[in-house]
Amino acid sequence: MIHCFPRRRPCLKLSHHLPSPRKTHTHAPAPEQELLCIFGTGDLGRSLGQRLLQSGYRVVYGSRRPHSCGPLPLGAQATSHEAAAQSAGVVFICIHRGHYDFLETLAPQLEGKVLVDVSNNLKKNIYPEANAEYLQRLIPGAHVVKAFNTLSAWGLQNGPSDANRQVFLCGNSAEAKQAVAEMSTKLGLTVLDKGSLSAARELEDFPLQLFPEWRLPLRVAVGLTAFFFFYLLIRDIIYAYVVQGKDVSFRIMVSLANKVFPIVSLIMLCLCYLPGVIAAFLQLYRGTKYRRFPDWLDRWMLCRKQLGLIALGFAFLHVLYTLVIPIRYYVRFRIAEHTISQIKENTTSVFDTTTAWRADSYYSMGILGFGLFILLGITSLPSVTNALSWREFSFIQSKLGYLTVFFCTFHTYLYGWSRFLNPSSYKWYTPQAYLLSLVVPSLLIVLKLLLLLPCVDRSLIRIRQGWERNDPEDSSAKALLP
Repeated sequence: MIHCFPRRRPCLKLSHHLPSPRKTHTHAPAPEQELLCIFGTGDLGRSLGQRLLQSGYRVVYGSRRPHSCGPLPLGAQATSHEAAAQSAGVVFICIHRGHYDFLETLAPQLEGKVLVDVSNNLKKNIYPEANAEYLQRLIPGAHVVKAFNTLSAWGLQNGPSDANRQVFLCGNSAEAKQAVAEMSTKLGLTVLDKGSLSAARELEDFPLQLFPEWRLPLRVAVGLTAFFFFYLLIRDIIYAYVVQGKDVSFRIMVSLANKVFPIVSLIMLCLCYLPGVIAAFLQLYRGTKYRRFPDWLDRWMLCRKQLGLIALGFAFLHVLYTLVIPIRYYVRFRIAEHTISQIKENTTSVFDTTTAWRADSYYSMGILGFGLFILLGITSLPSVTNALSWREFSFIQSKLGYLTVFFCTFHTYLYGWSRFLNPSSYKWYTPQAYLLSLVVPSLLIVLKLLLLLPCVDRSLIRIRQGWERNDPEDSSAKALLP
């Protein structure tokens, strides 16, 4: 043992400082990167190629003019369509349907290849069949997969965001879809398989939809705005001109608008919570949670977030219009006129404590309601929602949401105070607009208070936990009891 250590130390030194010739031959050669082909050198084709190169793939472009096809991503090559199709097993078709005809001549080169159709149309129902189905008919020997058509060139180039991370795909070949799915996952995307190629029409219609979830809320907002605008126009502007002979049309721009915005905001806020209350009463009436809601109620409940965000937008407009009231010419003129009139008459106004309480409470309720309204809007953002647990999200959107409705409704009641008792306020026998705006909020609060009654709340909790009023197991158990 004494003579072994001196012999080993030089060996250890050599192993650290001298390269071992045997180890250089033990390293396995690096696997060759997969080659992918892209037909089309437009914005989408270049962005897709750049993304594939960044993910470790090799890319070759097929072009009619390979030597003058414009700038390509660094590391990509360009060649003819025939050569590019022969060199890769997966081919991305990044060209418009109108240029598909030349692909039929490449049928021998594309035999057995996976063709990824990323095309879209300018309008719906332009062609009798989907682009991917047409491509499959042109090249029956290939495996066509519809994918990547819902992604934009900008999203591919700058990396997928939360809203641009999902990839829909469909195709008749399970192996081809699996290959495209693995490729999408490597690009950092989430894959959703929509089934066979017959779903390609649905996928191609996705990018053509313009705010599909916002259509109903926007229609409701436009309808309410138009109704209350013309209602107030008749009561405040036309009535003053016809009956009193006054031209107060200048009030349309600020005063009238600042009445419409809070009314529409309050009603649409209540429309966010009203379907949930209606659903609760339906469950109580049916005695079960397993029966489907009516289609109109389902659609209403699915657009509650959009209704709330539009309501928040109208609330912001109300706040902004309120802030400019002190600097309006009409307001400054009326204050100056009243002051000069008191000076001439040598009179002063008596301080009214009741009016002061009402005004301060009115402003306080409005500020608190608007603050909670903003909190509801912030927590509806996906980035904030993902950071909250379900209990936290439910507490904010439900408990604080109803508190927001209460504050905003109380704010409106304080605004009206005792005006409804004044007969002169019913111009042409029509009620004031704020009274109409209180119908839906008051109904919502009353229905919610009914649901909070212990006997009602207890039954509703049992139903939502799976209990049924006509549960056959409960009936059989009761029958066995003496």
